Amino acid sequence: MVHPSAPTNASPPNDPPAQVTTAASQPERRATFSDVLADREYRGILCAGALSWLGDYLAKAAVTALVFDQTRSAGAAAATFAISFAPWLLLGPLLSAVADRYPYRNVMIVSDVARMVLIALVAVPGLPLPVLIGLLFLTALGNPPYDSARSALLSQVFSGDRLVLGISLNLSLNQTAQIVGYLAGGVLAALSPRLALGLDAATFAVSALVLWTMVAHRPAVNARSTRRNLVRETGDGFAIVFGTAALRGIAVLVFTSMLFAIVPEGLAVVWAHHLEPNGDPAEVGFNQGLIMLASPVGYVLGGLLVGRLIAPETRRRLIRPLALVAALSLVPALADPPLFTVCVMAAVCGFCIAGMMPAANGLFVQALPNQYRARAFGVMQTGVQLLQGASVLVTGMLANHWPLHQVIGLWSVAGVVLILVALSAWPAADLFTAAIERARRLNEAPVAG
Repeated sequence: MVHPSAPTNASPPNDPPAQVTTAASQPERRATFSDVLADREYRGILCAGALSWLGDYLAKAAVTALVFDQTRSAGAAAATFAISFAPWLLLGPLLSAVADRYPYRNVMIVSDVARMVLIALVAVPGLPLPVLIGLLFLTALGNPPYDSARSALLSQVFSGDRLVLGISLNLSLNQTAQIVGYLAGGVLAALSPRLALGLDAATFAVSALVLWTMVAHRPAVNARSTRRNLVRETGDGFAIVFGTAALRGIAVLVFTSMLFAIVPEGLAVVWAHHLEPNGDPAEVGFNQGLIMLASPVGYVLGGLLVGRLIAPETRRRLIRPLALVAALSLVPALADPPLFTVCVMAAVCGFCIAGMMPAANGLFVQALPNQYRARAFGVMQTGVQLLQGASVLVTGMLANHWPLHQVIGLWSVAGVVLILVALSAWPAADLFTAAIERARRLNEAPVAG
């Protein structure tokens, strides 16, 4: 699930100062879908992202099937699926720092072209398994700079409530692409995995073309004369996120939420078998699919409904309550509920996470200086990926020794406690105002050569 975009980044230097007062006091006009979709550049970014996401999910299903067909090894298939997360865990912040050195549109286009070539090579018949996995790893290296640059570019195109609604649409489209991609990928994997890989390569090509024709060129936010050692620049990303009270408060809440939000999707196959221990394999598989889809469906609804129907100031006030309800929504697992209730629980959790995330993103954006855009996204996304993977791994191991419904229920109770701790450390309004004002001053300062 949560390709839940971690908080995106800063506002362009010419953003109006009114954006600062928006977060603090003045009511802000609610943006509409027509407002954001009327922007040609945003449509280009949205279309390119949708193509990349759809191709990625198609390829994940296809490559996993291809490797399993060749090896009959569940471990090899699992490793193939997991390899796409490895760059975020190993090199995510460093690759995101690279994205801040160059024009964001160029970073995205180069990433698309490189992934197009590499995924086309994966489709070549007869590749040894180590070569295939190596190519997949190289392909996945394009994800951190692409995602970080897209996040930063979006905040150059929009500000204020249009940015928040644009993020909501992005997140909802991501989840829709996940649903369609996995379903189509499963079908194509049974027919021709290499056809799915060819389609993935084509999506990268079209994405690059869309970006080239629909998104304007902008210079890099960090001039060559201001660059430092890449490792130090990466460290600056961590420093700005965790050294600024407002950003740290948002980061801690987002990271804590990720510890439980992914669990229904990640353990769907185990939960389906738990509900029907002696059931027909086809029925168990269908139940697994329902549990996996429930969270993305809730996510899509939450992103669209909260983003469109609730006023900006109210959305910001709902960040903390929605985070708490998201954790509480999975606690009823302790009662070992039936399939329908499990799906409702997962959907409610996804709805709440999608409802809080864009508003948190928008607040994060306002308090972040321009030059840290991609690096801050890299820090956030790396944390999200790491915590999601760890939560599924730990709860899966616990489920080997205790009933699954107890594991998920108690894990969610622990999540409620952690959310309450994170909320107790939520910064005061004046700290957000100070951080936003500081970012505005830095953003308006002239950039050296």
